[in-house]
Amino acid sequence: MSFTIGSGGMGMGPGYLLDTFGSTAEHRGKPFNPRVVRRLLAFLRPHWRTLLVAFVAMLIATGLTLLIPYLLKLAIDQYIGKNDYPGLVRIALITGLAYLGLYASSAGQQYLLSRVGQRLLSTMRADLFRHLNNLSLSYHDTHIVGVTVSRVINDVAVINDLLSQGWITFIGDAFILAGIIWIMFSMNVKLAIIALLVVPLMILATVIFARHAQAAFRETRSSVARVVGNLAEEIAGIRVIQAFAQENTIEERFREVNRANRDANINAMSLSFIYMPTIEFLSTLATALVLWFGGRSVIAGEVTLGVLVAFLSYVSRFFQPIQELSRLYTTMQSAMAGGEQVLNVLDTPPDVQDAPDAVEMPPIRGRIEFRNVSFRYRPDAPEVLHNINLTIEPGTRAALVGPTGAGKSTIANLAARFYEVTNGAVLIDGIDVRTVKQGSLRRQVGVVPQDSFLFAGTIAENIRFGRPEASDAEVEEAARMANAHDFIISLPDGYQTPILENAANLSVGQRQLICIARAILVNPRILILDEATANIDTVSEALIQQALERLLQGRTAIIIAHRLSTIQNADIIYVIQDGRIVEQGRHEELLALGGVYRTLHGKQFKGEQV
Repeated sequence: MSFTIGSGGMGMGPGYLLDTFGSTAEHRGKPFNPRVVRRLLAFLRPHWRTLLVAFVAMLIATGLTLLIPYLLKLAIDQYIGKNDYPGLVRIALITGLAYLGLYASSAGQQYLLSRVGQRLLSTMRADLFRHLNNLSLSYHDTHIVGVTVSRVINDVAVINDLLSQGWITFIGDAFILAGIIWIMFSMNVKLAIIALLVVPLMILATVIFARHAQAAFRETRSSVARVVGNLAEEIAGIRVIQAFAQENTIEERFREVNRANRDANINAMSLSFIYMPTIEFLSTLATALVLWFGGRSVIAGEVTLGVLVAFLSYVSRFFQPIQELSRLYTTMQSAMAGGEQVLNVLDTPPDVQDAPDAVEMPPIRGRIEFRNVSFRYRPDAPEVLHNINLTIEPGTRAALVGPTGAGKSTIANLAARFYEVTNGAVLIDGIDVRTVKQGSLRRQVGVVPQDSFLFAGTIAENIRFGRPEASDAEVEEAARMANAHDFIISLPDGYQTPILENAANLSVGQRQLICIARAILVNPRILILDEATANIDTVSEALIQQALERLLQGRTAIIIAHRLSTIQNADIIYVIQDGRIVEQGRHEELLALGGVYRTLHGKQFKGEQV
């Protein structure tokens, strides 16, 4: 598991949002893809035994569904018509048992399928989360969080509906249709043909529906993702929204995406609302035709009353599977759209991957070397680092300074191998980081970014995040070294104080002290500080600086800072400008050069923003 404290500043490349609100290629219409179906059906493989039992239950239910109307025919023609009371009692008992068996088999089938469905839902979401957890920072930099959440929650749910219920419903309905057609033709060919006269009209209606439904339901999946993405972004930015009094603007923006989602769903549902009544009308028409012609045949003595009653029952049951299949088709369209999105995520390879022959990183001494390193965030993006060469010896405190966007955080990210270099090599203790397993490297690298991030849970759980096995005594000792112990024990629940949403119950400085305690507990050999004291009040800054001094003892450190006063005692300072190292040396040496560093220093201490 990688050890990262916080969320801001580290690894944010250019703002290429690949999964923006509906602008990507994945939202465009695609033809039905059998490969997607095969991939999705593979999720059912571990549950084949349960599905086999559900399949048997479905066959029993199908057989009983076909048998019951025939039992009614026998009851009318063989027993009621002939005043055979004992026979009627027997056939009534058999019919009752058939209904009981139908109930039991249908209930068992639904229970088993629901059980498989919940397990399938859990598995797919776990697989997606595992893959998202392994994707490189470049993926998360360029994909909206809310849209990703929609993939895991909404798209997986609709796929589950199809996989757990849809396929067995399809097979059962197909068996019922075939069985009813065979029984009707065996009883009376003329009435069977009359009953099936409306089938061509049904096929035509289904073709028209299918032609428009695919794009409509794909758009519903995209539009709901846009709503979730917009909502997540605006909730996360509520402080900024209120600070700039932009509630009305943001509400209007949300209304737009919400309205688009509404219109997409209305469009998709309108197709269903037209199609379903059409099928029901044709079903009623078929029933009326059978009743008219069958009734005349009964009066003429050409067929028995039992045959007519059975035919009416079969006609009614014949169109039920067709209606279910039409609903299933709607579900399939939505599931196919969701399946494409989910598989797009699962098929996205991490930009940073362990080599097949990658080895464990041995214990790090802390020597960092960049050899002719160049980097771009995407193949079509401009290069942000150009031929970087630097060496940081073990135990050295190296500071990176320069204007915003110069490439400081990118250098730090490459040292931890959050991104892959475009050219050149990054070496730790002389070992190319591409030859070792990522986890073994990052377990020995700590990152403390500007925007401290705390997880849901208690303060103690957050401190031991990087070392879950740490004892309470070790957690407390780390907090003492981070100057966090005193404020923690002053809280009503001490170390068991729960962290609220966005750590709202803690100050910025308190959050950062907890993050430093987290780093102290892990004891990394290389430490990356990205503006760790920015936006901190003077009192908190003093506490944090003391804690950082303890944390930095004996460790190699990369310190990113805009406030030059915090890095004047660094062993070496690298001045980064436009992706290049333009100056390097100690504080006094760089001032004496009279170059970029001197300019930055002069501006800052005159109160101007760097």
